[in-house]
Amino acid sequence: MTTVTPYRSSTQAGRDGFAQLLRAEWTKFRTVRGWLAGMIVAALLIVGLGLLFATGSHSSCMKGPVEEPCPAPILGPGGEAVTDRFYFVHQPLDGDGTITVRVNSMTGEIRKPDVTPGVRHTVTGIVPWAKAGVMIKESTKQGAPYAAMMVTGSHGVRMQHNFTEDVAGRPGGVSAESPRWLRLTRTGNTIVGEESPDGNQWTRVGTARLTGLPAQVRIGLFAASPGDLTVTQNTIGGSIAASRFAEATAVMDQVSMRGKGTGATWKIDDIGVTTGLDGVTPHHPGRLEQSGGTFTVTGVGDIGPLTGDATIERTLTGAMAGLIAVIVVAVLFVTNEYRRQLIRTTLLASPRRSRVLVAKAVVIGAVTFVVGLAAAAVALPIGRRILRDNNIFTLPVSTLTELRVVAGVAALLAVIAVFSLALGALFRRSAMAVIVAIAAILVPYLLATASLLPESVSNWLLRITPAAGFAIQQSVPEYPQVISHYAPVAGYYPLAPWAGFAVTCGYAALALALAVHRLRRSDV
Repeated sequence: MTTVTPYRSSTQAGRDGFAQLLRAEWTKFRTVRGWLAGMIVAALLIVGLGLLFATGSHSSCMKGPVEEPCPAPILGPGGEAVTDRFYFVHQPLDGDGTITVRVNSMTGEIRKPDVTPGVRHTVTGIVPWAKAGVMIKESTKQGAPYAAMMVTGSHGVRMQHNFTEDVAGRPGGVSAESPRWLRLTRTGNTIVGEESPDGNQWTRVGTARLTGLPAQVRIGLFAASPGDLTVTQNTIGGSIAASRFAEATAVMDQVSMRGKGTGATWKIDDIGVTTGLDGVTPHHPGRLEQSGGTFTVTGVGDIGPLTGDATIERTLTGAMAGLIAVIVVAVLFVTNEYRRQLIRTTLLASPRRSRVLVAKAVVIGAVTFVVGLAAAAVALPIGRRILRDNNIFTLPVSTLTELRVVAGVAALLAVIAVFSLALGALFRRSAMAVIVAIAAILVPYLLATASLLPESVSNWLLRITPAAGFAIQQSVPEYPQVISHYAPVAGYYPLAPWAGFAVTCGYAALALALAVHRLRRSDV
């Protein structure tokens, strides 16, 4: 008796079957000229509108009566754009040393809207991040490395260094009844910040390591005050932010310094001061009043990262228009088969219906990602160059951040394409699916970023709708120690970049799962 062994293929049917589905869906896509044209239109919109925005944007500054190009942003030690404006009373320090001071009080003035036209209206007060204390700075050049111990208007004692780093000390304010003692100690490139309530018991707040710090640095007292930021609602419910002049005045005594070079004559520098309309007179200058060992230092400005200026994602404004083309193509990629009664033929290619829809999602997502990546990679660097030629400097970011913005926008377009495809499979009608996709993604985004709604509502729209994914394009983070208008209208999103992107991915996954469920249960 002869035994016949059944033939068993070593090929994995499931995997080969899905690969064949992918090839089939890709063949469908590339052979329909309308779909290819739609993707080309999407790329042209991303590039064309982005460059058009850059070309139409111009900026200039006034130096007295003369209009001239605006200066480039000041760069900090890490290459980030910074603001470095404060009043500095200092001496040289050669090598290691220490400075100690008692801050007795801090007061200030804030400019408010004029009650009587032409009559300056100021009130007594200090803004939350007004600051005064002791500083060790590489030089008096703006953007030079530094470390500082300070008291603030509402955030207690802080140690800050190199513009982006901030460490909290004891909370609470400062007054003649409860002064604060501050100390900085330099040992090589390391600076230690300490505070004390009485000058005897000291608590370490933080440590800064300033790489490459030269032997001679500047050491002394400082004061600064950012503007008073007020946010008001406009007539349609959106927000309008305005920053008005503010200054801080600190009374300091018990100044003690140890180290080579100290004990010399005090020098003063109003670092970063600008000039008035005549091009000569300092605009809102700081000042020093010294009586014996008591220093009364008044300063204007801030020391920290620069926010609120042009960002690299503004070169990708065309992505909004390109997204509409992507939505239309993605919807048609599935609804066309229902309209032409070809879906039954498509489903015969696989006994598992879900694989057909997943294959379509992979193809449309991959095509959209490649198209979006190419368009963003062209629009961003060229747009930034055009802006620079028009005297608009985008805030510098790291290479990794720039790559994240470019790849993130492409990935967002791809996920939205999958979301739109799933809506097309659910509704099986092109017009309905396109309308729902636009209403779920673009409408919340436009409402939130066009200052049409209260900020609380705008933030919620960008947390819980598919529009949350636009956070992936934010290139400059929020800084707790910097007063700024952190709102969608200013380009800041309530969720972190990848968290917002994850929300959109969740919606796409849910829509695709519902579409698969309906496809399995229907008789097509």
